[in-house]
Amino acid sequence: MLNFESRVGPDFGANGPSYPDAGVPEWYRDAKLGFFVHWGLYSVPAWGTPTGTRNVPAEDAYAHHQYAEWYGNTVRIKGSPTWERHQDVYGTGTSYEDLADHWNADAFDPQAFVGSLVDAGARYVIPTTKHHEGFCLWGTETTPFNAVNRGPKRDLISEIARETRAAGQRFGVYFSGALDWHVSDFPPIESDTDLFRFRRNDERFARYSAAQLEELIERFEPDILWNDIDWPDGGKGHDPYAVAALLERYLDAIPHGVVNDRWGVPYHGFITREYRHVEDIIEQPWESTRGLGYSFGYNQVEGPEHTLSGDALIRLLVDVVSKNGNLLINVGPRADGSIPELQQQSMAAMGSWLRGNGEAIYGTRPWRRAGESGQAVSYTQNAGKLYLQASDPAAGEAALPAEYREGTAVHWLGQGGSQPAEVLAATPGSGARLVVPESLRGEAVAVAVLADPLA
Repeated sequence: MLNFESRVGPDFGANGPSYPDAGVPEWYRDAKLGFFVHWGLYSVPAWGTPTGTRNVPAEDAYAHHQYAEWYGNTVRIKGSPTWERHQDVYGTGTSYEDLADHWNADAFDPQAFVGSLVDAGARYVIPTTKHHEGFCLWGTETTPFNAVNRGPKRDLISEIARETRAAGQRFGVYFSGALDWHVSDFPPIESDTDLFRFRRNDERFARYSAAQLEELIERFEPDILWNDIDWPDGGKGHDPYAVAALLERYLDAIPHGVVNDRWGVPYHGFITREYRHVEDIIEQPWESTRGLGYSFGYNQVEGPEHTLSGDALIRLLVDVVSKNGNLLINVGPRADGSIPELQQQSMAAMGSWLRGNGEAIYGTRPWRRAGESGQAVSYTQNAGKLYLQASDPAAGEAALPAEYREGTAVHWLGQGGSQPAEVLAATPGSGARLVVPESLRGEAVAVAVLADPLA
């Protein structure tokens, strides 16, 4: 996957535009867990090649795209599995954009939907307002190709924003700034090179994207602007519709706001890592993002073998937070607005775990190191406390850091009921270790609390 913070063109030399002061607010760093919501026309066919469990040659990756939300591109690659399936299900006379008239969201209850995300631990929610297909999920004045005019006949973004704020959580917007297949006429994207070649960079399109983003900012006052796949080059200069001016106005209006790194300019807030394992602490604030399966949009052919279990999701969250990251995990609802059962199960497991162990996640910062090499432990810290997360509690023991001082009070969170921890003294060749109580050995991660030995 690309590191988007390295895309900073075009090169204006010393004559480039000025950007606002970069920064990541403390509320974002404290939040730790957000939910993406990928929902759009692609949720109607809800189909992609579940390639996560097998190898696909790099040259065929786009024809066998695992992201169901890329259906609108993959269906145009003649001979691809998506192209073939579309002919079988919808026939040759139904275009991708015709699926707007097949989209019925009658099962969508925004209060219950957002409630399930908050119950799972979400501190912020970011729905896709417009993905690469160009279909807008709010009542935009820029195009009739939107969810109020067609399909659901509802302003879905307004509904999600209202319920997120009512639940006391932060609200952000995902926006596809440089890719909009509805107003473009390019061949399908079949490589990473095509990803940046087959896109509009003209001034007219830059103004179009800017007008849509301005609408989103004015109507929803988002706490997060999460742009994807760059910004049209025609909107990267000194103009009032250019991205530098847009971001200046956004942060003037919403001083606590934050942006990501996918603008294709020499400015960003937090950096993103998509479906990537990060080896160690990243000093600057960052965000790990992925779906509960191998797709962001709902893919009906994904089963348990493609989906993060509750235990795996909890361990992912713990790993990311120990390395100074936030986890932006994605839920992909069905077209009708319901959350698939496999996703619900993993979400519920994470929410239950966080209700007992959340103090080791929310508001924390990384310790001097993320964990111990060869040991199933990781660390976070907050207010003079060191949190030790044992990710293999079934082993019955967990290593303490070498800095541990004998006699330091240690206790367990969660089902351990804040009970004092039993410590096994160091022996030759092995440091001090904790005995994991029986009540915690079935947990995904057991959390112990001790005074920070370096405080």
